[in-house]
Amino acid sequence: MKRTVIKIDEDLCNGCGLCVTGCHEGALQLIDGKAVMISEMYCDGLGACIGDCPVGAIELIEKEAEPYDEIKVMERIALKGEHVVVAHLKHMKDHNELEYLRQGIEYLKQHNINYDLSSIENKEDKMEEINSFSGCPGLASQSFEKPQTKEEDFSTVNQKSELTHWPIQLHLQSPTASYFQNANVLIAADCTAFSIGAFHSRLLKNKVLSIACPKLDTNKESYLEKITAMIDVAKIDTLTIAMMEVPCCGGLIQIAKLARENAKRNIPIKAIIIGIKGEIIEENWL
Repeated sequence: MKRTVIKIDEDLCNGCGLCVTGCHEGALQLIDGKAVMISEMYCDGLGACIGDCPVGAIELIEKEAEPYDEIKVMERIALKGEHVVVAHLKHMKDHNELEYLRQGIEYLKQHNINYDLSSIENKEDKMEEINSFSGCPGLASQSFEKPQTKEEDFSTVNQKSELTHWPIQLHLQSPTASYFQNANVLIAADCTAFSIGAFHSRLLKNKVLSIACPKLDTNKESYLEKITAMIDVAKIDTLTIAMMEVPCCGGLIQIAKLARENAKRNIPIKAIIIGIKGEIIEENWL
């Protein structure tokens, strides 16, 4: 069957082990100084380890792989004690993998294992939701109530575009293009412009735009090369990364940080995290 699993670039991996400690399911181990996937059955494909990797050596790919087995994972991690089990179940809850969460809790009940699950099972958790939904947070269907908008709010006078150039897709851009020279650059994940209403006025104003998708785009290695060239050749002043709060967007930050490490110049990088309801939930210089 085809499913999403992680892929590790052994050439980039520095053996720090952060991804191993961040993988509660035990899918990763350090072998001969490199992170190695020991069983695709244990990989949940949610990509939490991507955010732990400081060198951007991990990415999500879709491939023929054996099915993820929550019961096998529970059998494996139950031996590690309450802390690991609860962390694993919370991980499933945080990523809306509610079917796997249900299976894990059921495993504990069937084996008379009594752990404190108060941080997981609370009043906000409806068991009918746990029984009916399975999916990663980037695919979870949700509806939001929005306030009524007056017709005059859609006036073109109030919808000024801040775009200054074309093309805007990073694969199609030359890092030495004139518009990148000494510029403040915004690299935005594709979904951000459709999520935040004030994309142009709040994020794009006085910046040069590139767009990319760290989950669906191919040949992301070229992104690393292009951003490095922007820093060293085009001599950009600052780099802002705008991304969604879902885990699959985290790769964009890792690519930007690695490009800065590879470059001869050091520039400020800002990360802006957009919530799936369209609000800015975090904004930090890295």
